[in-house]
Amino acid sequence: MIVLGIESTCDETGAAIVKDGREILSNVIASSADIHEKYGGVFPELACRRHIDAIIPVIDEAIKKAGVTIDEIDAIAVAKGPGLVGALLIGMNAAKGLSIAWNKPLIGVNHIEAHLYASMMGLEEIPLPALGVVLSGGHTLLLKILDVGKYEPIATTVDDAIGEAFDKVASMLGLAYPGGPHVELLAKSGDPTRYPLTAGRVKRSPIDFSFSGLKTAVLYTLKGGAVEKSDLAASFQETALNDVVGKALLASQTFNCQAIFAGGGVCNNQRLRELFNEKFPNLPIHWPSANLSADNAAMIAGLGEKKFINGTDTLDLEVQTRIPIA
Repeated sequence: MIVLGIESTCDETGAAIVKDGREILSNVIASSADIHEKYGGVFPELACRRHIDAIIPVIDEAIKKAGVTIDEIDAIAVAKGPGLVGALLIGMNAAKGLSIAWNKPLIGVNHIEAHLYASMMGLEEIPLPALGVVLSGGHTLLLKILDVGKYEPIATTVDDAIGEAFDKVASMLGLAYPGGPHVELLAKSGDPTRYPLTAGRVKRSPIDFSFSGLKTAVLYTLKGGAVEKSDLAASFQETALNDVVGKALLASQTFNCQAIFAGGGVCNNQRLRELFNEKFPNLPIHWPSANLSADNAAMIAGLGEKKFINGTDTLDLEVQTRIPIA
């Protein structure tokens, strides 16, 4: 089965062709990160304008690179949310238009679930039950994975997502957007013990996340006088990542966990991977490849093939800025 995937949840316009849910024939991404850099984060209206300009050329390029014809495409999968409503609508309307014009089935895909599927795509068998860890600019989640499409939420963030916290700290340190890679690079030359930062704690829900206080602590440290930015970057990163890994360990102990599947752009952080390997020496940890960790359409198309088995959507399908995953 060959599926065209379309992704437009935030500031990346993506299109991909995936065969049988696993074989990526093409994966094209047009990012608008360059126009958001001066704002230190995504400017929704500008992101939407870039989506409008990029969506058709990106789809055309994905089909061309895959070497398939329109007749060979069996279905169209599109990210239905969560994300920015305007951005989502552009991808959704493109998918619906192609569904009508090409007479192809339409499949709506949960963007968060697709991030988890990105680390499963190369596997013949998925060890279950497993712990899902989603770490991105918009989401910080721990989930019990019962099967593809079947999840039990364990923990979430009550304020900032971890990727958002990295972006905001990067902005405070005078680093470019997106901030995660720049903070990681600066932290490599810093002392993570220099500044005594602590992760947020959520009353009556100790496994949930809170990064707002940690972000504020960085701000006040900067205001307190002369600061070695590499040490502060390292201290922030070590505190935030240890919080994630520690709570993931607690979550994994609540059931008979057989593996860990991680997804989202923050998963590219090499220090994060080191900490997971230290804490989980006897558990297989599956990471998405570099081209599948950030927002992309290959994960949408791949998961779309799995969703196709349970039926397709109608043209009444609507975007959702928030979608529970369960």
